[in-house]
Amino acid sequence: MIIGRLTGTIAAMGLDHVLIDVNGVGYVCQAGTRLLARVHAGETAVLHVETKVTEAAITLYAFGTDEERAWFVRLQDVHGVAGKAAMAILDALTPAELMDAIALGDARVLERAKGVGKKLAERIVLDLSGKAPPMGRFGRFDAASAAGMATAPAAAATTGPRSEAISALVNLGYTQGDAARAVAAAASTTDDKEVGPLVKAALKELSR
Repeated sequence: MIIGRLTGTIAAMGLDHVLIDVNGVGYVCQAGTRLLARVHAGETAVLHVETKVTEAAITLYAFGTDEERAWFVRLQDVHGVAGKAAMAILDALTPAELMDAIALGDARVLERAKGVGKKLAERIVLDLSGKAPPMGRFGRFDAASAAGMATAPAAAATTGPRSEAISALVNLGYTQGDAARAVAAAASTTDDKEVGPLVKAALKELSR
């Protein structure tokens, strides 16, 4: 059985995990500091879960948004990045910051993550550069998915508009890498909550 999402009451919290009670059944999920800062014992939460099955155990990794979960999976496409390292990166960087670092080739940003050294950071940027951002389980990240947890409205920030802007530029004939770099640069000076302004600013970057 693959668990993809859990809705219930946070029964207990540890240094690196949460126990969520779903209709009387308790699920222990590995959690990073970003999620642990958002949830509180006794409150209702929605956790987006990635299930890892090995011969030794079945491990549930919990995130506040499906976008974070998707990046957790994408990061492990890189040789040398396991669950622990992927969690550390997502503790240090938001999906938007991670996407910008990859698009701009800024490996140093990834070194903020605990246990991620220069070589691994450079490999991540090299391997993921030019690739489209990960998709949610059922396509784009919608508002409900981005919001993630009922206890954390602030989690609603998503790179959805950036992904759409990149797709729009690719449809215009630009490469994935050029589009991603232009959108990342544009996002630093433009309101990236709206796709239209972001695309216009990115086109200006590409015309320079």
